[in-house]
Amino acid sequence: MSPAVKKFLQSWVINTLAVLAVTQLVRGIHYDSNAGLIVATLVLGILNTFLRPVLLLLSLPLIIATLGFFMLVINAMLLYWVGSIVRDFHVDSFRAAFWGALGIGIISFVLHSVTGIGRTRIVVQRHKSSMRDDDRGGPTIDI
Repeated sequence: MSPAVKKFLQSWVINTLAVLAVTQLVRGIHYDSNAGLIVATLVLGILNTFLRPVLLLLSLPLIIATLGFFMLVINAMLLYWVGSIVRDFHVDSFRAAFWGALGIGIISFVLHSVTGIGRTRIVVQRHKSSMRDDDRGGPTIDI
């Protein structure tokens, strides 16, 4: 299996888990079958890959003016569209889509960080600080 395919499958599983968690947490987002959930996450991934960059570029002034908040609206709109495209996956309102998109973003960020997949990394390092002659033995804060 090529590294690109492996990375795609790992990301898809993480996003599926995030959408599954959101269906349990957000009232108004639900699915009828496991196949509906899997197809919905695949369609969401396709929309995020091809349509989201175009929408971000077209709405760049609005994103800048709202300090990035409008990106949540775009993500909610894509999730809402998935609910209308996939028959066994339902998003009842834009409000549910907004909270669902926020939840999917947070959960997938955490899962990507924990697994180390993708560009998301959280690194915690602890190291000894170096003592120089001019420090006079006081505490050192490395930034």
